[in-house]
Amino acid sequence: MEQVKIGIIGGSGLYEMSELKDRIEGAVETPFGPPSDKFVVGTLRGRRVAFLARHGRGHRILPGELNFRANIYAMKMLGVERILSASAVGSLREELAPQEVVLPDQFVDRTYNRVSTFFGDGLAAHIAFADPVCPDLLEQVFRASQKVGIKTVKGGTYVCMEGPAFSTRAESNLYRKWGMDVIGMTNLQEAKLAREAEICYVTMALVTDYDCWHDSHESVTVDMIVGNLIQNSKNAQALIVQTVEDLADKRNCGCGDALRNALITDRSAIPAGTKAKLQHIVGKYLTKPQA
Repeated sequence: MEQVKIGIIGGSGLYEMSELKDRIEGAVETPFGPPSDKFVVGTLRGRRVAFLARHGRGHRILPGELNFRANIYAMKMLGVERILSASAVGSLREELAPQEVVLPDQFVDRTYNRVSTFFGDGLAAHIAFADPVCPDLLEQVFRASQKVGIKTVKGGTYVCMEGPAFSTRAESNLYRKWGMDVIGMTNLQEAKLAREAEICYVTMALVTDYDCWHDSHESVTVDMIVGNLIQNSKNAQALIVQTVEDLADKRNCGCGDALRNALITDRSAIPAGTKAKLQHIVGKYLTKPQA
């Protein structure tokens, strides 16, 4: 498929971009298997972008079933340098109301059944992940939110749970005591893999409801949630469109060199099969002499 620099991952409620023009749809095969769905490459405000529905069109894939490695590796194969990710979340704070947007800059991992690294099979690497979200891209999304008038909170902590069931009330209250802000089931793995792939990554966490800690939890209905998802989808699309329009052509962050000092294994000891499998991620480092 065509090479593009901007990738978009749509979560619950965001299965396509209505403004995307001149569309080309195609499957991308990766060494890690198939991504969630076919990619749609098209033009958004004059920029070519690649869109992927995280859970597949029709929402067929559970969070724990997602092939995160295939999704991010496919983005890398397409030449993507920045990923704008939209995701439905629950709020763990009174002041973060449904239909608001949070741009988390931290994650806490509460999953236990996920693969969240490309490495292994004879190649060890340890990326720096203290700041898991690209600060430049986060700032650009926040500026876009101010332009389009969507209430957005810059910064916060996203706790990533295993699912697919939602939290117990005890868990929800525990996360609040820990100081977490929103809760979801998907974005931690994407952020880790994007960093390993040297792709800038930001999450637009779209609040659909208060988690079960809130007194209003019992009055939440499916109709309310669906209504919030619909409005959140509109907000996400407006945010993405404005961000894409405003993005500079070149990156000014360090995400593109995240692996520079992360590869530990002696180059001569890396199995040929692993080198081939990870060519799109580590190839530029394996063609240079080891320092």
